[in-house]
Amino acid sequence: MRVIMLTWEYPPRVIGGISPHVKDLSNQLQAKGVEIHIVTKHTPDAPDEEIEANGIQVHRVRLAYEPHNFVHEIQLLNQATVVRASEILRDKGTGEIPTILHTHDWLSFDSARELKYAFNLPMLATVHATESGRLGGIFHDLSRYVNTQEYWLTYESWRVIVCSEYMKDEVRRQFACPDDKIDVIYNGVEASKFEFAWSDRERIAFRSQCAREDERIILYVGRFVREKGIRVLVDSAHAILAQEPRAKFVLIGGGDRAPLVEFVEWAGLRDHFDFKGFVSSDELLKFYRISDVAVFPSLYEPFGIVALEAMAAGIPVVASDAGGLKEVVLHDRTGTLSYANQPSSLAWAVLRVLQDPMRASELAKAAKARLASEFDWAKLADQTISVYDRVWREYVASDWSKKQSNHSAEAATTPGKRMPTARVVPVERPRPRRTR
Repeated sequence: MRVIMLTWEYPPRVIGGISPHVKDLSNQLQAKGVEIHIVTKHTPDAPDEEIEANGIQVHRVRLAYEPHNFVHEIQLLNQATVVRASEILRDKGTGEIPTILHTHDWLSFDSARELKYAFNLPMLATVHATESGRLGGIFHDLSRYVNTQEYWLTYESWRVIVCSEYMKDEVRRQFACPDDKIDVIYNGVEASKFEFAWSDRERIAFRSQCAREDERIILYVGRFVREKGIRVLVDSAHAILAQEPRAKFVLIGGGDRAPLVEFVEWAGLRDHFDFKGFVSSDELLKFYRISDVAVFPSLYEPFGIVALEAMAAGIPVVASDAGGLKEVVLHDRTGTLSYANQPSSLAWAVLRVLQDPMRASELAKAAKARLASEFDWAKLADQTISVYDRVWREYVASDWSKKQSNHSAEAATTPGKRMPTARVVPVERPRPRRTR
């Protein structure tokens, strides 16, 4: 089977959770015999054409010209994606082996739809989050545009994959998507990457960069945006410090943190907060390993990969009960939950961990054990392949597939009437570079 994976971000370009999700899933799919082609946006940190060590073929496309705004950028990206993906499909052919289009969120929807009709191939989508969920509603024209794109994404897809039962319910309600069209496949984590050799001396030296020896580190990892609930954590600080005056809040993530820094200064808490901003993957693993508790106070969370990372690192987890987090963190079984958007509840949960280390250690052990049974990427890839197989069986049995040979022959010479005439930056396409 061949899968054309359409995504607006892929390592080393990391904007949010889609990039690591596509990377980890694709690694396992390729290892299981699925031919993976990633079509994504160009980044100066990587070649336009690349064959990774495991065989994944990455195709990074350039925009035709400088976009006017974010929506225009996404439209140009989709036009360039159509051009490159069409070249791949014409070169590889669509009749020899099963070929499926897999798009991630609305950001790659336009290109997936154009390719679907031009080559008469089945398309499926993974919905990672919704605009309404992120913002708590639809309030302006940009949100209405995104929301409409998300509706058509679920409508045009043969099947829709979501990361939690919570998201299944949200997609069903928001877009009137049939219940039996949606598959729940959890996100996963590679627990082995947290098991690196690290001496006590190295650990102490790294820890000293952000906390004194007697301080208790409360770690937050996530973007500095409203839905991640970072303000709830800041608002809970006084209640936590009243009982644990040696607490140190270490906050990691990209985004605009200036208003929070200003508020912390005003509240007289500057000595208790360390805003790290964006850190490298290697550094992030170390920050997990030096922390006493990881806190994820989201207001909206389809899943919560960061909670899995903390569990893999073996540290206690506190999370809000928002969205899919309560499926990842089982209260009093694998972690501690608080009520979403309630600083007093979050303070209670954090203090419960810090003041009862024996209980916290037992929960952390149970959480790490659960990773292998429900959040292992190899098992999640098997579930994804099952969805691919179902899509292909239904496609072959449908009238839609009867037109495939005619459409493929036509697409081999012309992209099709529905296809936009995308202009890309005229550059010589390099030979794929194999990475070690």
